[in-house]
Amino acid sequence: MAVWDDLVGQDRVTEQLAAAARDAHALVTAAGGDGEPALSGSAMTHAWLFTGPPGSGRSTAARAFAAALQCVSPDLALGGRPGCGFCDGCHTALIGTHADVEVIRTDLLTIGVKETRDLVRRAQLSPAGGRWQAMVLEDADRLTEGAGNVLLKAVEEPAPRTVWLLCAPSTEDVLPTIRSRCRHLALRTPPVAAVADILVRRDGIEPDVARAVAQATQGHIGRARRLATDEQARARRAAVLRLPERLTDVGGCLRAAQELVDAAAADAKQLAEELDEKETGELRAALGAADGKRLPRGTAGAMKDLEDRQKRRATRTQRDALDLALTDLTGFYRDVLARQLGSSVAVAGGESAAAVERLAASSRPEQTLRRMEAVLDCRRALDRNVAPLLAVEAMTMALR
Repeated sequence: MAVWDDLVGQDRVTEQLAAAARDAHALVTAAGGDGEPALSGSAMTHAWLFTGPPGSGRSTAARAFAAALQCVSPDLALGGRPGCGFCDGCHTALIGTHADVEVIRTDLLTIGVKETRDLVRRAQLSPAGGRWQAMVLEDADRLTEGAGNVLLKAVEEPAPRTVWLLCAPSTEDVLPTIRSRCRHLALRTPPVAAVADILVRRDGIEPDVARAVAQATQGHIGRARRLATDEQARARRAAVLRLPERLTDVGGCLRAAQELVDAAAADAKQLAEELDEKETGELRAALGAADGKRLPRGTAGAMKDLEDRQKRRATRTQRDALDLALTDLTGFYRDVLARQLGSSVAVAGGESAAAVERLAASSRPEQTLRRMEAVLDCRRALDRNVAPLLAVEAMTMALR
């Protein structure tokens, strides 16, 4: 299995990355593993920007390329393509244990200056294996302005064998000065049929179920896999799709908003509890306070810092869960609008077909458009750090 196999429906991007990986291998070979590779005139460059909608596979493409740069397959000497997926370089890069591939992701709302300076300092080191050092920044859109300026210098003047692989939803989410120094690759939403096919082949999902969840998630591979394998996720989505019919009065709107926010908080708590407990236990053990012992004097600050990080991570997780629910809600109203305009194309999924028909028959297209705008306004409000309950209550009242 080549490293590119997880890039679903991205043939053009795969071809570009494979060509760059071939040139990167040729540059390393020509330099003898010690000199500085000359990138001019090559398909390879020192900084890449991967953009695309959620579920398009931005980080998957970046990690696959990083693995191909580390490929040490014997077939390379015979003209084979880098990225075999089986050699030690590919395997360790894909599972996250390669010394020269660093994947940076955040559980917080932003990436600050301090973390970025540490990252830039590590990027100046020479690769341990003599090939390339790949810095995969999965959340480049979460860099603060100050952090982006710190990263800019490293992208402008990178170490000879350091490659920056930045991922963001769009070019507008990255500083203009950074994106102008990167080679841009735009990924598209994978076709529903391609997502369903990989769920059947890789995860053993029944074809009918795979097709249904791929359609429901609009081609988002990660969400489709979760819906197909997690009963609680399916139940939460079904509850969201029932919400429009509950908004009959002010009390119903406020109750629905509270339930939506509470469900997102419960989802975030479920995801965070196990990780929080593990992190707290590891830190207490490192500080010599395992087995219920008291923290040594002077170490309470470290525990407080961990608790603060965990709270910020819980905030992001809750907002991500809310955003997921709002995406499902947008799909529902898109189905309603499609039916009102005479189309039978479904997005939200067959389980909500009856509700879609009822709402389409009892409202006008312009009302549906205003409701979709209300959902988008809620998402914008959450991006501006408006209190989740306040933003969702405003949305449900507008949907009514």
